[in-house]
Amino acid sequence: MKAHRKKIKIRQRVLAAYSAVLFFSFALTGIIFNIAIRVLDVDLDYNLAEIAGASEGVGRIGIILVVLISVMFIVAVIVTYFLSNSITRPIEKLSEFALDIGSGNFVPNDLEFNDSELEDLNNALNKSVKQLAIYDGEQRAFFQNASHELRTPLMSIKCYAEGINFGLMDPVTASETILQETDKLSELVADLLYISKIDNITTAYTVAEVDLLEIVRDCAMRQQVVADKKQIRFYYDFSGSAVSYECAAELISRAVDNLISNAIRYASSKVVLSCHKKDSDIEISVSDDGNGVDAEDLPHVFERFYKGRGGNHGIGLSIVKSIVLQHNGHIKAENSKEGGAVFSISLPIEFRF
Repeated sequence: MKAHRKKIKIRQRVLAAYSAVLFFSFALTGIIFNIAIRVLDVDLDYNLAEIAGASEGVGRIGIILVVLISVMFIVAVIVTYFLSNSITRPIEKLSEFALDIGSGNFVPNDLEFNDSELEDLNNALNKSVKQLAIYDGEQRAFFQNASHELRTPLMSIKCYAEGINFGLMDPVTASETILQETDKLSELVADLLYISKIDNITTAYTVAEVDLLEIVRDCAMRQQVVADKKQIRFYYDFSGSAVSYECAAELISRAVDNLISNAIRYASSKVVLSCHKKDSDIEISVSDDGNGVDAEDLPHVFERFYKGRGGNHGIGLSIVKSIVLQHNGHIKAENSKEGGAVFSISLPIEFRF
């Protein structure tokens, strides 16, 4: 742990240095005056004629003045040199650190500065480096996992296509498999593109006040056909009045869509959608009556490309988590006492996207 030291401002250092030089100049001026008086042994009450007659003494005063002024100039130059070095050297170190960051070296430094502004700047750079290191690691893992997920359906499509080409497989059956794998591949690519869009810090979203009850209903309606095929019914547990919330409606809709799709996949007969406004936050939950999430999978269900029992690509729930975090919210997964999984989102009312 770094030892706590009192920091001073660069402006204070500059003012202190120049004040010292000014004080030193006045002190030397007083010394010059006293020396001149002693050398000439002149009383201040002498008349102008007597002072003018002391030409030799005046010459000696001139020499002393030149010498002392030269000394003052040299001292000022030395003070300025050390002062400039005390300012420029730390800035040069921070500049080198910034260049290292630009070259992809995301390792925090252990520099310490006496100036509070430089210390604050260094702390900000170190914080940014840590965030960039996390982001860089996530991106590397993302591309590795994405390439693996893309390779699997592509290999399957290639195998069945070669089977048809060499007459080893029934064209109709193989074509159906190719179409299924193509659909999976298209879905995977769409999810990957969406993740890329979410992770892009420059992406701008339309923020507006919406009724979350309507968003949840619309998401359920979009997946009603899929639910009907599996004979799954939707049940609603809503607040009596509208639940207004300022957010990026596109993102919140996608999060709820993914949770409902996940619930339909594992539900036995029903999916319960809940939305309530509490004191300081809004809670949205999606639950099903399936077998629930395996205990070993619960801590990892929101990790990218983590696939539990019956999972697809391991992307859907990670998208939900990213969206919730962008709204400064929280999400958790648990198993209900009655059986089945419950995914709960908590969004702070006072948050501004």
